[in-house]
Amino acid sequence: MKAFLILEDGTVFEGTSIGSTREVISEIVFNTSMTGYLEVLTDPSYAGQAVCMTYPLIGNYGITPDMESGRPWPDGFIVRELSRIPSNFRCQGTIQDFLVKHDIPGIAGIDTRALTKILRDRGTMNGMITTNENYNFEEIQPKLKAYQTGDVVSKVTCESKSVLPGAGKKVALLDFGAKKNIAKSLNDRGCEVTIYPAHTKAEEILKTNPDGIMLSNGPGDPKDCGPIIDEVRKLYESNTPIFAICLGHQLMALATGADTHKLKYGHRGGNHPVKDLETGHVYISSQNHGYVVDTDKLDPKVATPAFVNVNDGTNEGLKYTGKNIFTVQFHPEACPGPQDSGYLFDRFIKMMGGNQ
Repeated sequence: MKAFLILEDGTVFEGTSIGSTREVISEIVFNTSMTGYLEVLTDPSYAGQAVCMTYPLIGNYGITPDMESGRPWPDGFIVRELSRIPSNFRCQGTIQDFLVKHDIPGIAGIDTRALTKILRDRGTMNGMITTNENYNFEEIQPKLKAYQTGDVVSKVTCESKSVLPGAGKKVALLDFGAKKNIAKSLNDRGCEVTIYPAHTKAEEILKTNPDGIMLSNGPGDPKDCGPIIDEVRKLYESNTPIFAICLGHQLMALATGADTHKLKYGHRGGNHPVKDLETGHVYISSQNHGYVVDTDKLDPKVATPAFVNVNDGTNEGLKYTGKNIFTVQFHPEACPGPQDSGYLFDRFIKMMGGNQ
């Protein structure tokens, strides 16, 4: 069956329908990872977006146990070529069946390189995936321009509190759309991890006297999280050690008077270099974000830059002045990788008074 990807600027790509055949409008973004398509599909940070994979062959090892949450989150999936006969000893199914099961529409057979170049040149834009060959662009365009991701954090966060037992430090993890490997990375280091829904009040968390607090990644514009930002401010004032990743990093910045802005096309992939400004070391990192913290509006009495993106100079992390708080824009828990910056979890353990 034919499928069409229609961008809000009028560009149309014709390909083949994969997954669900329902029509969807979403923000179109691209990911440059060469592997890990299943981790991308199950990363809650992609809620409200349709993902174009720049690597040309997707699905060649099928569906494996490497899921970052219990279900896929993107609105749509865009690939050059979909492998319909996967080969891997861990394979449990095909991408096609996975997309159909979870009602996610997609398109294959388009020039994903051309699409990526358009998004890089003109910036991220909204688009529609449809199987309707008789579409009317004049009717569609206002809907495309009107689309917004909205409050996607409420959509992806856990419904209730849960605990991963551990004999070490007690960590409270606020789930704004957390990849499961964040909790696992802490749990593997002996921590008891209590996972809280995104809208949990700071008082509820602090009354348990956690050794540390983890603010997770998540989807959407951080400025859409007003009530959460208010609670993050209370956590900042508590003097409890805090480590934050991605959306959590942005929310902490907003909670302490800094500002954020949207990037032209974002950073999404497993190959982004970041420099540790304290050591001068450069690490290859996994990233998935469309917003960054404005360092030119940063009060050095509150926080100072700790990491910078080597490619474009944008902020990749902050160290908070006089506080046991550090935050990063990238993903040190990265699965399938790279694992270069996993040492940051050890730094967090030390901050809490641990032995590592």
